[in-house]
Amino acid sequence: MNTITRRAATSGLLALAMLAAGCGRATERAPEQAQDVTTGNVTGEVTVWAMGEEGKALGAFVKDFESANPGVKVNVTAIGWDVAHDKITAAIAGGATPDVSMIGSTWSGELAKTGALDPTPGNLVDKAAFFPGAWQTVELNGTAYGVPWYVETRVLYYRTDLAKKAGVQPPETWREFTDFVKALKDKGGAKNGFNQSYTLGASWQEALPLIWQAGGEIVKDGKYTFDTPEAVTALTQYESLFKQKLAPNNTPEGAFPQSFIKGEVGGFFSGPWMIGVLNNDGGPEFKDKFDVAPYPKGPVSATSFVGGADMAVFKKAKNRDAAWKFVQWLSEAKVQAKWYTTVKSLPAVQAAWQEPELTADRQLAVFGEQLKDAKTPPPFPTWEQVARVLEAELEKLARGAQTPEQTAESIQSQADTIGTGL
Repeated sequence: MNTITRRAATSGLLALAMLAAGCGRATERAPEQAQDVTTGNVTGEVTVWAMGEEGKALGAFVKDFESANPGVKVNVTAIGWDVAHDKITAAIAGGATPDVSMIGSTWSGELAKTGALDPTPGNLVDKAAFFPGAWQTVELNGTAYGVPWYVETRVLYYRTDLAKKAGVQPPETWREFTDFVKALKDKGGAKNGFNQSYTLGASWQEALPLIWQAGGEIVKDGKYTFDTPEAVTALTQYESLFKQKLAPNNTPEGAFPQSFIKGEVGGFFSGPWMIGVLNNDGGPEFKDKFDVAPYPKGPVSATSFVGGADMAVFKKAKNRDAAWKFVQWLSEAKVQAKWYTTVKSLPAVQAAWQEPELTADRQLAVFGEQLKDAKTPPPFPTWEQVARVLEAELEKLARGAQTPEQTAESIQSQADTIGTGL
């Protein structure tokens, strides 16, 4: 799930979570017991909801599953990301859910809290087969709800021609990163050395890696923790490019990524979908003017953010065994590799990265390496509320309206008020 889709409204799901708890704050629930499923022959109809380009392509893709499982018919309904939350919420409230649905990687906590998701059967998939960060997106209180389907992570994009002109190589540390960005501007000729995308709605996705890279965590003992020394260190790093006039804090909507293609911006952080965007918008000659590199290492690590989408089965599924077998099939390495060639969604299963469809792409390998230790926000029912707080406070920081210390304190205060929803 990309930057834009992560901003979908979540009020309906949060209301359901609180309703299930019987009060304004959800109460603690014991881990659910997953029930095994039949792994033999299955028959009947499986209804599936899926969003975006994946939803549009999945209907034809499932023909391979139907061929391998005679007697099974998979009916896929493609829905838009902009209406997905409301549609799933209404289905849960009305007891009319599909058998299977694609869900955003930050949604599982919200949905699981409603009691509508079927815990992942223990005899179905191997947790170790997935990238650790991806598996975190489906696990709540020790119970998995669904499986990761595809993933995405952030890496550094930069103009190779400007870097060559400036005489610099991709940075490996925070210190080198600042020098690198400064060189792209002062020597490479970029108007702005970097585009830090708080204006693009992705600020929290860039801030969290910095906290992790500084050795911090955003959750401890079941509570949000944003006012730690590590968080302040991360926010200071985030602020530094704006403070040094190396990144703009007033990027007009729609100006990016054309500003990168024109050479006005030297670099930015983003996910794998941007390769296709740049190749398409920049034309055939532009592919040789940019490249990708891993996140620069902070005081502790070079961790990045992992997102994507999961596949979940609902408790009210009319064909539970066939539904879970379908999800299991989507998790096979060869199927995930073929799915990548269909819509360019990165596999959540690590073994798929050894398939020929992926090993031939040098830039793709950078994302594969970054995914090995990438992390995800906690699957708390209230995460999307806290994410909006982060965006608002980071904008104030970017505009110089408050210090990193004040930003951390404000985020913490509001996160305490919101709570985790558990």
